[in-house]
Amino acid sequence: MNKQKQKEFFQQIIEQHKGILFKVARVYCHDEHDRDDLMQEMMIQIWQSVPRYKEQFKISTWLYRISLNVAISFYRKNTTRANRFTVLNEQTSDLYNEEKVETEQQLDLLVQFISELRELDKALILMYLEDKSHHEMAEILGLSVSNIGTKIGRIKDKLKTKFSQ
Repeated sequence: MNKQKQKEFFQQIIEQHKGILFKVARVYCHDEHDRDDLMQEMMIQIWQSVPRYKEQFKISTWLYRISLNVAISFYRKNTTRANRFTVLNEQTSDLYNEEKVETEQQLDLLVQFISELRELDKALILMYLEDKSHHEMAEILGLSVSNIGTKIGRIKDKLKTKFSQ
């Protein structure tokens, strides 16, 4: 792919799939400036990865994989354990529009639960809430489909335990 085609491809995928980048950035950054920085880092990585894109892969899967990898690295670099709860607390309402949490206390418990998850599990929850199939999640995260099912099952079990306490 020549430079002009790379540029056109990059512009096209960013235009068509920018929502993926925004969703991932909102989950991993609560501060608008940090979110902008993360978006820039994701776009740089996508631009650098364009020459290696293989048409056999869905563009959205490829973008999720890149954006999640960049976001997790960014999150680890820039977020301390102490403020992770705050980051997720401000963003949870965006993730759970379809979920009807009955009380504020349950919502707080859910936010706390998610904030305690490892970065990979947060990515799984994000995709699960977007109704991604296990196969899509496996492709994006580079895991087996059965591993995805197991991890989601364990997260659900932890959530049930947390809510029954």
